[in-house]
Amino acid sequence: MFQRLLQQYCLARRSIARGSAAILIVGLCGCQTAGLSDITGSLGEKPETSRNAPQREVDSYRDRFRANPKDPEAALQYGKALRSTGQRSQAVAVLEQATIANPSNKALLAGYGRALADNGNFQQAYDVLSRAHTPEDPDWRILSAQGAVLDQLGRYEEARQYYSSALKIAPEEPSVLSNLGLSYVLSKELPKAEEILRQASGRPDADRRVRLNLALVVALQGRLTEAENIVKADRPAEDVAADVAYLRQILSRKQSGRASAEKLPVAAAAQAD
Repeated sequence: MFQRLLQQYCLARRSIARGSAAILIVGLCGCQTAGLSDITGSLGEKPETSRNAPQREVDSYRDRFRANPKDPEAALQYGKALRSTGQRSQAVAVLEQATIANPSNKALLAGYGRALADNGNFQQAYDVLSRAHTPEDPDWRILSAQGAVLDQLGRYEEARQYYSSALKIAPEEPSVLSNLGLSYVLSKELPKAEEILRQASGRPDADRRVRLNLALVVALQGRLTEAENIVKADRPAEDVAADVAYLRQILSRKQSGRASAEKLPVAAAAQAD
């Protein structure tokens, strides 16, 4: 039931994001079936495609990629553009082709791993991301992405080790803290999740999605008024109304024992390139 409530929140936020300025399904509302690019900070990647002109980006990068499919930068940008328009399996195919031609390109491997996670291929994503950096030269963004993938596989303790490693490189990075907090949401440890998400939300560089994650955790503990106040902080009125409506909807389902969905979500944090 708990996971279903989270799923419903994820699906609801996705529908809102399609029709408003909301940033990707509430940050980490990355359902297992939906993929992890929607998990903001979890993948440690900042969306580069404008919501107002995604298809133009796809068309432009497609032409560049087709002119030279072995160009790693062209493939990477085309893959990102495809992901931004929901063409996840196509992004995987493009980046897989490019990594075959450039097997040691770390940036390309990172992009391919994110695309796989985005498409729900979590174990393969973890394996590819593991090749995208080395113990001698670790990347906190990729460590956080690996943690998010492990969370989706239900391997919470392992995931938290990756977040811990990421935080040693980027102390108090809100996107990593948010993913760590959401890891505790997935294991149903809501007070611990709230503690960490409050820490993340208190950072001056925290993105609004971190606050949405915090609001979700507070709402799931039955404190809807407090959750609404968190959502209202520094937000446009139309976004506040939508977020509050869906928080109320989730609470209503929890109280009535109703829920539906596919797999499992949560929200995330500020993304960093």
